[in-house]
Amino acid sequence: MPITTADAAAAAAALRASVPLGASVSAAVAAIVEDVRVRGDAAVLELEARFGGGGPLRVTDEELATARTALAPEVAEALALAARRVEAVARAGLSGDRPAGHGVVLREVAVGRAGVYAPGGQAPYPSSVVMGVATARAAGVEGIAVCASYPVMLGACALLGVTEVYRMGGAQAVAALAYGTETVRPVDVIVGPGALHAQEAKRQVSGRVGIDGFAGPSDLVIVAWHGADHRLVRADAAAQAEHGEGTIVAVLAPEPIEGLDTLVCEDLEAALAFVEAFAPEHLQLMGSEAEVLAPRVRSAGCVFVGNASGTAFGDYLAGSNHVLPTEGAARFASGLNVRHFTRVMAEVRLDDEAAALAPAGAAIARAEGFEAHARSMEARIRENGTT
Repeated sequence: MPITTADAAAAAAALRASVPLGASVSAAVAAIVEDVRVRGDAAVLELEARFGGGGPLRVTDEELATARTALAPEVAEALALAARRVEAVARAGLSGDRPAGHGVVLREVAVGRAGVYAPGGQAPYPSSVVMGVATARAAGVEGIAVCASYPVMLGACALLGVTEVYRMGGAQAVAALAYGTETVRPVDVIVGPGALHAQEAKRQVSGRVGIDGFAGPSDLVIVAWHGADHRLVRADAAAQAEHGEGTIVAVLAPEPIEGLDTLVCEDLEAALAFVEAFAPEHLQLMGSEAEVLAPRVRSAGCVFVGNASGTAFGDYLAGSNHVLPTEGAARFASGLNVRHFTRVMAEVRLDDEAAALAPAGAAIARAEGFEAHARSMEARIRENGTT
């Protein structure tokens, strides 16, 4: 039976439930985080040795320069292009300081230090170095530390001008960034995808530091309506499936598409209802009728519109960020952007207005039992000579 608008939410929930929940690593991660908090470098080095790492924690400038030289020219050029595009898109998200009226200016202030966790457990991902570093730099972060190990990732760090690189991963890397060790300087925000232990560690240290969110298995929904190029639909579905175990790829269409498991939808409204309920990490709208839905989408990490706009471009060179909310978190969370590295600080200049505001403020303060607050505000009346 085709999916209808009425049963789209149930169909989306069933698809989410088809991927089993990962085993809980909460207790194991808590032990690692506490060990690193207490023992610092010694704990990190022991854990790195246990999990296959080795060598001094801090990558030297000489190693970074060697890794930069070793990058294949076409890879170096592509990473530089990706960084320029990601940083340009990220900068567009900065609004800068802005007056809010009533003597208040809202100042957008970057955090002092950011940690970029770049995954490298099964394979190197220099693109994740680009996504984290370029966005932090666009936000105005001055101190950027990267956790990376593979030579191509070290080369990407050197290409981007990052000199603070640590040879560590897993929960111990996240704990070291959050609490600091003898070698690792603590940061204010930690971002980046990673395996389950690293993500659980981010969750446990959030509050002490800011984090971008919890990254689970990847997912993609393709709405392939009339005019969609089925050859490209199949190519994009296969590309997303490369992310491995737990990845969800759903193709919504008015009729089955050859070579693909297809969720047949009664109409585009049913397809949109499914999308909103599923809240995909990536959403592709293919075919002219589907593409006009783009402005109506409210729950997706990133929306790719048109046959040419494959999700794979977003992983590398589109300029959008590939660190996106997963497991339905697009209902409330955003992809990595400058807001993860900034906070809004209000700057208040009341001047003559203070005297006028004081009586009302004092009334509220006394209603709450704060007499000193009331007197503090009333003191401005006397200072201005109005009493």
